Amino acid sequence: MAARDHDGKVFFSVSMSLDGYSAPVSMDALLSTPEQREQDPRLDRWLGQWMELQAWLFPLRFFRENLTLGQGGEEGLDNDIARHTFERTGSSVMGKRMFDLGAASWPDDPPFHTPVFVLTHEKRDPWEREGGTTFHFVNDGIDSALEQARDAAGERDVRIAGGSDAIVQYLNAGLVDEFSLAVSPVLFGAGTRLFDNVDAAKVAIEPVRSEASKRVTHLTYAVRER
Repeated sequence: MAARDHDGKVFFSVSMSLDGYSAPVSMDALLSTPEQREQDPRLDRWLGQWMELQAWLFPLRFFRENLTLGQGGEEGLDNDIARHTFERTGSSVMGKRMFDLGAASWPDDPPFHTPVFVLTHEKRDPWEREGGTTFHFVNDGIDSALEQARDAAGERDVRIAGGSDAIVQYLNAGLVDEFSLAVSPVLFGAGTRLFDNVDAAKVAIEPVRSEASKRVTHLTYAVRER
């Protein structure tokens, strides 16, 4: 669906609760000062729900290797999918709110190991981290960020890393080729819905693959113009 001059695809791959949420609450509720976050009782609940959503990742051999948590870990379907998602990604695009939330918790060697293009309204110099991750701050729109990400990715794919608002912007603009959901067996009841504000009059999807492990169901879709 996305026009390009190289072989890579534009995709996103996220965990989602069974009732359609990609995060327990809006990131805006947590983007306060560190002192305010420490006193906010919602943070513990947010972290607990987020860990439930991502629980399928934590035991994986690849997850442990990528975050240098030590050797060992589970192999199998979930591990193969996590590794493939990482290996196909030549660069990432993410929203500023996701960057702000993640920057407080990522280690000095963040888990991307590629260029990351952050959608923002600010002017800021690139932030180089260990392990090959450099954050580039793009303040002239989603098309510019994607063009730079494509150049950086070479023949590999560009991942729209999130959050949900950035993903929906790219979907509605017709710039996503495919996506994968890891549907976790948890219910949030409220939070940030992954597909809020998607323009269903423009976006159609086709099932590509469905695979289930003991912890999560992996769904892959191609994106088409309606």
